[in-house]
Amino acid sequence: MLKVKLNNGIKMPQLGFGVYQIPLEETAEAVYQAIKAGYRLIDTASIYRNEKETGEGISKAINEGIVKREELFITSKLFILQAPEPTATRTIKQSLDIMNLDYLDLYLIHQPYGDVYGAWRAIVAAQQSGAIKSIGIFNFKSTEMIEFVGLNEVKPQSNQIEVNPWNQRSEDQEWHEQYNVQVEAWAPFAEEKHDLFTNSVLSEIGSHYGKSVGQVVLRWLMQRGIVALAKSVRPERMAENINIFDFELSKSEIEKISNLDMIESAFFDTMHHNK
Repeated sequence: MLKVKLNNGIKMPQLGFGVYQIPLEETAEAVYQAIKAGYRLIDTASIYRNEKETGEGISKAINEGIVKREELFITSKLFILQAPEPTATRTIKQSLDIMNLDYLDLYLIHQPYGDVYGAWRAIVAAQQSGAIKSIGIFNFKSTEMIEFVGLNEVKPQSNQIEVNPWNQRSEDQEWHEQYNVQVEAWAPFAEEKHDLFTNSVLSEIGSHYGKSVGQVVLRWLMQRGIVALAKSVRPERMAENINIFDFELSKSEIEKISNLDMIESAFFDTMHHNK
């Protein structure tokens, strides 16, 4: 598994497994199967209402000896209604208790709204106590990220934003690299918007390597240095999505994918949303 180094020196797996909108009754098994398939980055959030089930899947994999806790990279997020500092402090502890974890590897402010600075103080304090290893933000535009970095002594390690072939965020990535904030992609497949899985350009590239469109998209993100989150409840699809480290896209193929950019969200009129 490829890893990226965050600005605090911690290494983060470049491909992860997200549990957003996975049915509650399927979450624990999906997380367990993902870890069995080789995923080490698991991404959840308090607003997803499945932290407990995510933790159960993690515990099962650890208890069966499939993986050690220190080999995993677990992410959760603080929702905007939990943003005041005292509430954020309680929510972080609740997430740890619910997931049966001693620490989280990454914790994000889940949207650039509300009392983000109070929330950040609580998150930084949790990082300093060892309850959280790395800290970050979610869906912050580049201008918001830059302002946030400038107004805080401790800057975020990552920003999770929408990145996919229809919304490639190249300029945003340049700004994040300048400020040494890791870009992490949610919805790399754009939730199949604009018929992504039958796109002729992506399909042709995939055929050349004997790979699926999904594998091509994830490989494209890997080569851009972006962390990507894939999601599936099917073990065969989990295995397919992680099998992307045995080929490399050429410059001309990357250019063809670049030409697909619509420079707009595949979901919303703005970059902000309620994911």
